[in-house]
Amino acid sequence: MILQEYMNTCRKRVDEQLKQVLPESSIISLKLAEAMTYSVFNGGKRVRPLLVYAANKTLGGQSHYADPVACAVELVHAYSLVHDDLPAMDDDDLRRGKPTCHKAFNEATAILAGDALQTLAFEALSDPYHFPDALLSDSSRLALLRELSVASGHSGMCGGQSMDLNSVGQALNQQQLQLMHNHKTGALIRASVIMGALSTGHVSDQQLEALTTYANAIGLAFQVQDDILDVTADTETLGKQQGADDALHKPTYVSLMGLEEAKQFAENLCQEAVSALSLFDDQATPLRQLADYIVHRSH
Repeated sequence: MILQEYMNTCRKRVDEQLKQVLPESSIISLKLAEAMTYSVFNGGKRVRPLLVYAANKTLGGQSHYADPVACAVELVHAYSLVHDDLPAMDDDDLRRGKPTCHKAFNEATAILAGDALQTLAFEALSDPYHFPDALLSDSSRLALLRELSVASGHSGMCGGQSMDLNSVGQALNQQQLQLMHNHKTGALIRASVIMGALSTGHVSDQQLEALTTYANAIGLAFQVQDDILDVTADTETLGKQQGADDALHKPTYVSLMGLEEAKQFAENLCQEAVSALSLFDDQATPLRQLADYIVHRSH
């Protein structure tokens, strides 16, 4: 299987679904609707939806059952980036080579756009109206909602972001850094894989354990590679300011380990992820290839 073709197919699919979910217009606030769409369709890699579809495929599931899940994780991811860029957080001017939401609109609109994208994610998961072909049972929807809630809140992404903000200028050890990124970055990546599996309605405990091991490894690898790219890539390639982490005095894997050791750590995590998929057949090929893509991407 050629990964790029698979990725293009999945990206096209989730983009079409996202267009159906996002408000086209609004009699309440057209500016808010525009800010939401701007923040979702600004050139994202769609890694999390890709993982949803790939995990669903690994278990022989049907893609249309995974559509609401793919949209939900991307909407949560988009909201998190809008808020992450705000002056109170990282105060970034660029995201994916374009002005951040609060620069393109204003700070208040960006805050509301993030809030609205987050709540829209849970609406997409819970309301069958948006995805009539995704015949998920009520118990499946509840399990998916629970998974995304935990991954998004204090026990997941928000908790990790808080730890990140409180760690600026501090020297963290590897265990502390890993704890932070397992939550800030890893939680939603892990949820994407697990929710993709849950969307099939038939995943065993053994399969779920293997997929969790895979997801934990690639979630951490994703952040390690981000830290590497902050040092090695230029602003144009990154689509955001190069060296931003260093400028903000944030602890990173490169600052802790050094560049070469961080690269080796990412490679080791990739191998750990691929090894975790040994009980699956060729249906898991996209997941295996995505692990390699995550640690060798250029932006």
